Amino acid sequence: MRRSLFVSAVLLMAAATLPATAYAQRQRPSGGDQQQEDVAKKKKKDAEWGDTQAPLPALRNAGPCPFVKVLYDAGRYAEFKGGQVASNAVGFTGEIQGVSAGCAYKDDEPITMQMEILFELGKGPAAEGSQKNYRYWVAVTKRNSVMIAKQYFDLPVAFQPGQDRLYATEEIGQLVIPRADIKTSGSNFEVLVGFDVTPEMAAFNREGKRFRLTAGATSAKDAGDHQ
Repeated sequence: MRRSLFVSAVLLMAAATLPATAYAQRQRPSGGDQQQEDVAKKKKKDAEWGDTQAPLPALRNAGPCPFVKVLYDAGRYAEFKGGQVASNAVGFTGEIQGVSAGCAYKDDEPITMQMEILFELGKGPAAEGSQKNYRYWVAVTKRNSVMIAKQYFDLPVAFQPGQDRLYATEEIGQLVIPRADIKTSGSNFEVLVGFDVTPEMAAFNREGKRFRLTAGATSAKDAGDHQ
């Protein structure tokens, strides 16, 4: 199903030179059931994301594109039943495996971006049910400075019986970043991506702790790996 979502920019004093709005459109790829074919997705991931060249159509632009990255504190999602950080308490998990992006702009026109985000999602032994709605966000900031706009998206998934991991690809069909004038290049901006995590999840990520997405099918010693 195709969706179009819009976001109003929140302009702070440090970003006062920018016009008043920015917006993003998200398009969900058709055939959602295919997202659950994890083996095929793994092969596709290796083929498309193992290369430094983005698998998006080349877009012409008059300058550099905004820097795109996954926010470290929000790049992984890990639920623990009862707050117990143990392999048998792992619920639903997720990890943003990669982000591919391209941009286009000329003269004093806004920067138009396209993005693809690859998710790896897991179901641990303490997960309740087989369906999960993951929330993630895309934010535009002045580089190394204030946030201009942030928008949340929902990613509903369904695990098949016996399935504990799947891949999903989300497409941001159009993200528009206004420019003050022709001298404002894409290098003035950053685009950040992350899960909607709790403070506890953010702290878990920040400390570098990690549970494998297949925690429900692995031994305790494997599930508690630290990176």
